[in-house]
Amino acid sequence: MAVTQQHNPSPPPLVLVSSCNKTLSGHPSHTVGRKYVDAVRLAGALPLIAPPFAEEHLPALLAQVHGVLLTGSPSNVHPAHFGQHVHDETLPLDPERDAWTLPLARLAIAQGIPLLAICRGAQEVNVALGGSLHQAVQEVPGYDDHRGASARDDDPSVEEVYAPAHGVAVEPGGLLERIVGERQFTVNSIHGQGVHRLAQGLRIEARAPDGFVEAFTLPAATGFNLCLQWHPEWQAAGNPQSMRILRAFGDAVHMYRDRVRGPLPRTEPAMAR
Repeated sequence: MAVTQQHNPSPPPLVLVSSCNKTLSGHPSHTVGRKYVDAVRLAGALPLIAPPFAEEHLPALLAQVHGVLLTGSPSNVHPAHFGQHVHDETLPLDPERDAWTLPLARLAIAQGIPLLAICRGAQEVNVALGGSLHQAVQEVPGYDDHRGASARDDDPSVEEVYAPAHGVAVEPGGLLERIVGERQFTVNSIHGQGVHRLAQGLRIEARAPDGFVEAFTLPAATGFNLCLQWHPEWQAAGNPQSMRILRAFGDAVHMYRDRVRGPLPRTEPAMAR
């Protein structure tokens, strides 16, 4: 009697999702916006929300995952990490997040783990690799106010905050152009902090109409990496550019999982039977 073999598909790959530190109703908490978790699922992976880790434990953490998503946040990267003092003490900081996401970004890139970085996450990558940030882009001559509805209205709705804000011009020949297949599209914009000096080796992938850096990559890295100043995760399922970005990230995560976790190729000839 023939035995039918059951095919067990591989489980979805795991993507580490960085968390923030907030006090909610008096309780210190680790928080992640649901839209980032949903974005990982749209990419075809399983989200693994991570609290802060000591730097020495990051290699063990990354050994368990197949991709990293550095999320956006209301908080700013502390300017001490790029040689500046705090410009506006009323704005939130999250030094506990800085302490682990900056080395996390460096290690993920060094190991070739697929990395998607959004808003604060993109700023973290630039700072982690030696770049610097404008703490208040709206105060820099020649740049527009990129804070969107948050700067114009006292109590804007979430839809107003994440509404389309401006176009981006995609640089030719780069990763972003290959992913989205377009040279111009519209994005949201809700940030006050942003790239000042790009770290050495980073390539600009898109700019805002005022010339501000909206996307960049590290072409020399062995793994997929894409850093975006806007929020592609917001209502991503209905945004074609966002879905192309998430699918490209998901494809890279699956390929990394299969390459790293899959069976090793035979290195010696099979013995004659």
